Amino acid sequence: MNLSRHLRHFVVVAQEMHFGRAAEVLGMAQPPLSQSIRRLEGELGVELFDRSRRRIQLTAAGLHLLDEARELLAREERLRAVMRGVRDGDVGTLRMGVPPETPAVALQALLAGIAERVPGLRVELDELTSAEQVRRLASAGLDVGLVYHPADADGLRFGPVARTPLGVVLARASPLARRRVVALSDLDGHDLVSFPRAAAPAWHDHVLGTCRAHGYAPGRVRDAGNLEFLLGLVLAGQGVAFAPEAAARREPRVAWRPIEGEPLHHRISAAWPAAFPHPAAPRVAEPAAAALGADRPAESVAPTGNGPLPWSVVYTPPTLR
Repeated sequence: MNLSRHLRHFVVVAQEMHFGRAAEVLGMAQPPLSQSIRRLEGELGVELFDRSRRRIQLTAAGLHLLDEARELLAREERLRAVMRGVRDGDVGTLRMGVPPETPAVALQALLAGIAERVPGLRVELDELTSAEQVRRLASAGLDVGLVYHPADADGLRFGPVARTPLGVVLARASPLARRRVVALSDLDGHDLVSFPRAAAPAWHDHVLGTCRAHGYAPGRVRDAGNLEFLLGLVLAGQGVAFAPEAAARREPRVAWRPIEGEPLHHRISAAWPAAFPHPAAPRVAEPAAAALGADRPAESVAPTGNGPLPWSVVYTPPTLR
């Protein structure tokens, strides 16, 4: 028995107090409507209408049922609306990974942008490296991640990719700090301070491959798990590093110089599983991008993670992934 359908029929008859008019309102013939009410009465074991008079009236049971039926039908509609929202990604919870030490202002803008686009969605942020995010996405432990490219990621889809050029961070006492632009080949023989390879293996290998292709073979690669340690090692003369200009400004005693030809860039985007994605995942990719402040032409990425990019942002350096 479809209780909701029979209750709707009952409510309309109770409002019209006339089976013929109620049938017109419902867009059905009168005999099936009468059968529906009889079936409801049989299911509940009570008479809902007094039919002994010329004009039908609600019985005591019918009067009591009318309020209950209206409340039940309203709850059903609310439930359907909530489920539609979950299906469309308008409500529910989205588990999102972000790189460690993402600036507070970027996090605030990220959450505000998502709230504006999908106001009923609750976002839970988790601070994770790119490698950790890729693993969590693959195991359904995350719905969306902000991952650096290139990424060792099969079965993922990507949103707009942010592209920010990296420069070289030098001790101010270095003779190279006197130059306006530094070529990668100028760094040959210097140690390189970088993030641990385990944090993002594909990106780490890409950086070293680019260095070698441009004539720079680091004497030694020193690991730095966070920006402060990276800047401290550079300041102490323990090597050079690659970072966006905004990151290097945190330490006024180091120098940042652009790299000739801009061969190194940060590329980061929202990523989500291609199979059974959270319905809101594609909708938060653009707010995530905009929250970080597009400031120069960029590219867009294909589902495989390769291809031309549409905007760019300033992000934390690779050492923070």
